[in-house]
Amino acid sequence: MAASGALPGLFFCFSAMVLLIFVSVSSPTWNSISFLNANQYSFGVFGYTGSKVQVGYYFPLRGDINTTILHNLTFVLILYPIAAGLSGLAVLFGVCGAGYHRVGTVFMSLLAGLATLCTFVAWIISMSLFGTVRNRLRSNGIGASWGNANWLALGALVALLIGSCTAACGVFGRYRRPRN
Repeated sequence: MAASGALPGLFFCFSAMVLLIFVSVSSPTWNSISFLNANQYSFGVFGYTGSKVQVGYYFPLRGDINTTILHNLTFVLILYPIAAGLSGLAVLFGVCGAGYHRVGTVFMSLLAGLATLCTFVAWIISMSLFGTVRNRLRSNGIGASWGNANWLALGALVALLIGSCTAACGVFGRYRRPRN
């Protein structure tokens, strides 16, 4: 292998990419993964149980949860698929860096840092959004609980943070092939 210093960053970026793909295909596509569960509904990136796949949505439950601010915050959840794509590009450049040249590792480090930023912003906004909706539903007597997508996104954020740091350190690895 040309650059073993790029492998830890490649591993963490790959794991973050898989986690972000799981988060991106949450409800209504895959109802087992959701940000918030309330009554029979599971809320995800592109909608809720029984809704069509769309960017930005209103909540189908009664109460003061369908404000303009909360509706507009559901549009920001598109950052999760964007971060998954950036992580995928980081993995692609990481494979090039691990197998061939230092430039791939440099690009992996930069893309992993950008994916970390996107994931961080999306995670903060989704926790705020669904935390507010959860509290408002509970105050109206509707049972609401956190879903597992929040923690998958947090795992992806930590993996990307470690991946971008190890990729940055991997830039300084050995890239020469031994002479015969």
